[in-house]
Amino acid sequence: MKKLPVMLAAVAALGLVSQAAAEEKLKIGILTTLSGPPAALGTQQRNGFQLAVKTLGGKLGGREVDLTVQHDELKPDVAVGKAKAFVERDKVDFVVGPIFSNILAAIMKPVTDGGAILLSPNAGTSSFAGKECNANLFVTSYQNDQNHEVLGKYAQDKGIKKAFIMAPNYQAGKDALAGFKRYFKGEVVDEVYVPLNQLDYSAELSKIAAASPEAIFVFLPGGMGVNFVKQFRQAGLADKITFLSAFTVDESTLPAQQDAALGMFGGTNWAPNLDNPQNKAFVAAYEKEYNAVPGGYAAQAYDTALLIDSALKATGGKTDNKDALRAALMKADFTSLRGKFKFNTNHYPIQDFYLVKVAKRADGKYQTEIAQKVFTDYTDPYVKDCAMK
Repeated sequence: MKKLPVMLAAVAALGLVSQAAAEEKLKIGILTTLSGPPAALGTQQRNGFQLAVKTLGGKLGGREVDLTVQHDELKPDVAVGKAKAFVERDKVDFVVGPIFSNILAAIMKPVTDGGAILLSPNAGTSSFAGKECNANLFVTSYQNDQNHEVLGKYAQDKGIKKAFIMAPNYQAGKDALAGFKRYFKGEVVDEVYVPLNQLDYSAELSKIAAASPEAIFVFLPGGMGVNFVKQFRQAGLADKITFLSAFTVDESTLPAQQDAALGMFGGTNWAPNLDNPQNKAFVAAYEKEYNAVPGGYAAQAYDTALLIDSALKATGGKTDNKDALRAALMKADFTSLRGKFKFNTNHYPIQDFYLVKVAKRADGKYQTEIAQKVFTDYTDPYVKDCAMK
């Protein structure tokens, strides 16, 4: 009988721990790009995450959220400094971001070695999906190649024989063109890499016109895509060449591109008109909050917040036991805006992918809409090289 007071004391202590975990704020740092041509991408990422937190009453897993947003300036050295400050000074539990893969590559080690969990709602390099996979990295978007593979398979299935392909000269650009070529077996008449954030494409448009391809495939995110689409249309090429892209015509660029982008194709894992209740509610809430149509950057960040919420519910709000936290994240026990969503062993998603087409809505706003599903429960090709099982 003497053991009873001890047992009661232990139970009481556990209650105090759970209460303390609930009372201590959950610290999250968002590191994203918020100025220059790609600012629209980072803004959507930040807005999507913040909207999820607001929708959940300012709490994730029962804990009030202390959210800090930092601008990475699209400079790896700046991003590393801010990531280290998140981990070493602010003692954040999670770092969320970034947009660009060169920034992800730079911050990976300081964040994960520092003991925080890194959640990437956009960048998903091939290296971290394979041999360099990391137990403390979860990518909630895709492996970079996959959206581009959608267009490669579509071009191949449509019988296109000649394609001109172009992307920025950094890791995600290389992943993009590799992804397209994985399925497209026709002739690549030219493969062009341009400087990141190039805005004048007169030389490239001359090359495209001279090559006379049946289709072009481009990966030009943010302001790059805005300018290229306008210049492509102005050059009179839009009526002659099938326009295939990823992250070039989407909800971050369409407000500036408008009619110049109509009818152009993209590849994606999500679209505003994806028909499920949770997505309809999200799109309506985002438009009400920000007076803009959300894009994949916002949707994936929203899902990232839902993922954290689900994991902390499973751990009783605790983040100190990293093994338990990782296991809870791996379960992905939340209702994704995409419908089906689960993690593969490399912590990258298994999900569906779609061909989308730019349309103008009855209210005058522009969005991408699903034209057809291209891949179902799609797994990235690098998971076989990841040691995590």
